[in-house]
Amino acid sequence: MSQKFTFYRPSMEDGRAVSQLISACPPLDTNSPYCNLLQCHHFASTAVAVRWHDELVGFISAYLIPDKPERLFIWQVAVAEKARGHGIASRMIAHILDREVCQNVHFIETTITQPNAASWALFGRVAKCHGAPLSSEELFTNDRHFSGQHDTELLVTIGPLQRTVAATSASASTNIVMNAKRGS
Repeated sequence: MSQKFTFYRPSMEDGRAVSQLISACPPLDTNSPYCNLLQCHHFASTAVAVRWHDELVGFISAYLIPDKPERLFIWQVAVAEKARGHGIASRMIAHILDREVCQNVHFIETTITQPNAASWALFGRVAKCHGAPLSSEELFTNDRHFSGQHDTELLVTIGPLQRTVAATSASASTNIVMNAKRGS
């Protein structure tokens, strides 16, 4: 696989492909196609999509937390199996953080279940890249919030981010191929 990936702000036209990608990336929870359309439309400024040739191979849904605009909440990170091992997930996060809308972001939050080793590794790398501590605490518990139907989701907080340290390497790693037509 060539490493020419296109990182861009998603649009409504990406909604269906996002749903298909997330379905192909267990253990991610699938959302309704309508939810994915809204992520690509209402939250495009803090989401990122990645294409390799004409195929969607990466997507992050994220948003600035209401009443806490210095915190970026990363909802889901999906990378197609064929695109794994190229640092796509880390580069997608860097791509979002490089945007003007995120210039005042000093913390990243996400939720991760204990057995999700790939997510723990990814966010551990992000914390290290930004010279920031990583902490976790229970947020949504198996018994209280999920009636025993889902693993406990731990709230993971990274920050405060050392933006000046990571900015140079993040910018270099995200400037792979930018698609101006799609509003990267």
